[in-house]
Amino acid sequence: MATRILIVEDERKTADIVARYLERAGYDALVARTGDEGLAMFERHAPELIVLDAMLPGVDGFEICRRVRERGNTPIIMLTARVGENDRISGLQSGADDYVPKPFSPRELVARVQAVLRRSARPDDRPPARLRFGALELDPIGSSARLAGRDAELTRTEYRVLEALASTPNVAWSRARLVERVFGWDYEGSERTIDTHVTNLRRKLAANDRAPRIATAFGVGYRLCDG
Repeated sequence: MATRILIVEDERKTADIVARYLERAGYDALVARTGDEGLAMFERHAPELIVLDAMLPGVDGFEICRRVRERGNTPIIMLTARVGENDRISGLQSGADDYVPKPFSPRELVARVQAVLRRSARPDDRPPARLRFGALELDPIGSSARLAGRDAELTRTEYRVLEALASTPNVAWSRARLVERVFGWDYEGSERTIDTHVTNLRRKLAANDRAPRIATAFGVGYRLCDG
């Protein structure tokens, strides 16, 4: 069965172009033209990835992103004409895995879809070992985290950043190295995207006084250390 991708886009021409290019690449493309329809199709069809416009009739893309994140880690690529820094940060904070501004190249979008799907897939069926550092426990199978025995609500990208840092506690990671580990070597966005995810992680870790903390390694990047 082909990988199912849900496109939530109210501009008919844009939606049709995206669907056509994805289908040429071998994907099963579904199209929703409003936010409410997108949420309904997400529940009904359980797509493997969502291409999501930010500005939609009814429920907007940022709210859809937040609701999808409440249900799991389905990868999301935001596709929107809103290209300001605050808009990009809002999309990432809502849980998006990537951000593609309009106007865009359909071929580049397909490449981004392929890259995000590669990052979200496990390479084999061997169960990876859990990572533990102090009160933090990471489960690579479910991409989930627990702090002092309680579930930590993380986005997929936040989990991947934390997993990278936890794999070598007290060792500094550069932004470039984190970007490659989290997004893949072919990622074309800014390295500063990592800063947004680290800010969100720090806020979530700070809610538990037994959690480790993410320290800034000046001139290098970030490292995970005891709280």
